[in-house]
Amino acid sequence: MIPVQGYEGRRVAVLGLGRSGLATARALRAGGAEPLVWDDSPEARDKAEAEGFMPVDLSRADAFRNVAALIVSPGIPHLYPQPNPIIAQALMAGVPVDNDIGLFFRSWAMGGWEAFDQTPRVVAVTGSNGKSTTTALVHHILEVAGRPTQMAGNIGRGVLDLEPPVDGEVVVLELSSYQTELARALTPDIAVFTNLSPDHLDRHAGMGGYFAAKRRLFAEGGPDRAVVGVDEPEGRFLANQLAEAPEDDRLIRISSGQKLEGFGWTVFARKGFLAEWRKGRQVAAIDLRAIRGLPGAHNHQNACAAYAAARALGIGPKLIEQAFHSFEGLPHRSQIVGEKNGVIFVNDSKATNVDSAAKALQAFGRIRWIAGGLGKDGGIAALAPHLGPVVKAYLIGHSARDFALQLGGTPHEICETMERAVTSAAAEAEPGDVVLLAPAAASFDQYPNFEKRGEHFTALVRQTL
Repeated sequence: MIPVQGYEGRRVAVLGLGRSGLATARALRAGGAEPLVWDDSPEARDKAEAEGFMPVDLSRADAFRNVAALIVSPGIPHLYPQPNPIIAQALMAGVPVDNDIGLFFRSWAMGGWEAFDQTPRVVAVTGSNGKSTTTALVHHILEVAGRPTQMAGNIGRGVLDLEPPVDGEVVVLELSSYQTELARALTPDIAVFTNLSPDHLDRHAGMGGYFAAKRRLFAEGGPDRAVVGVDEPEGRFLANQLAEAPEDDRLIRISSGQKLEGFGWTVFARKGFLAEWRKGRQVAAIDLRAIRGLPGAHNHQNACAAYAAARALGIGPKLIEQAFHSFEGLPHRSQIVGEKNGVIFVNDSKATNVDSAAKALQAFGRIRWIAGGLGKDGGIAALAPHLGPVVKAYLIGHSARDFALQLGGTPHEICETMERAVTSAAAEAEPGDVVLLAPAAASFDQYPNFEKRGEHFTALVRQTL
């Protein structure tokens, strides 16, 4: 646990008692503060009370009297589409509003660091797509390199649940826009921006607000080194704002698909090869085509981002390449879950929309595609340009028949259930085929979440092996 500093003997309100909220309350108490906790859910309040916390109804008119700060869980809106009433009340009272990320950065540096040979460092990763894979890959590279490391944020543990750092440790954080938009302190040593595509637009009142939330990671404190994906206009704009000149190597530009020339430090992937260039010459290259845990152009972009962050930490290219080969990927994200008679089974249950499904379809050759679920507006019509590799589609869930109408001439079978889809695809697959679960739809018609859907697919695949 990271005890929160700066609130000793003061009352601090905590709104939202999920994973991060409870961790925040514990860390505040460990730092000598008096947490006043609240959640609309009686079950959440009961759980907090069982840990000795005092539930206080923060909607009362006098709730913020003598309160030093309000700490808010990420899912609670503070501005758009409209502020949560409790947050609005805190704003009216002039009570500072923060989140656990802000508390982490103000509390991370602890007494005793002067005795360390190497100061602990923080790598923070944000962006629309690939954050989790990039974060996990950086963490994996550090483990392979023998560096002490922890991973937290939007993946794994809450940031205040981390153990106090040891000499030379590197903490790797995945940060969503919900986390970066409100944190009052954002001071990573290395900040990574993967890419930007439309998401959470109601929460941020459009693309401009969404980009502004991401940009705060680079603007509030100013990292020592920035890694920025420049395949979209927003990334190119951010890179331009951070660099003093094209040769400024405090910024590492990354790309998947274009060669980056004329800059001080770049990492890019083209035709399956990652290249690192510094001061006008190539200094390293990695063949990504043989790396099973990072298939497709979208994962090659993740590889570039993780490679750049690792190089900024002083890790050599050969060690990074070794780590790439042993990286197994994250569950439900282009995860290879089995292989039999030359047929590979891939779980990409996280592909809940057409954008992520398109990336999965571009990552493999001959595909037997399991798709469907609770479809979104427009169905899969936008995937038409990406159906070339699909040998046959196996459609499941509520949207199976609607999806079938949008497949054109692509062979398909309406399976309805995951059991039937896996059985049929496995029986018909030939050596060299990939049986790919990339649903392009939400899971809620048949599963509580995409994780349970992916776990069911994985269990069925392993029964066939």
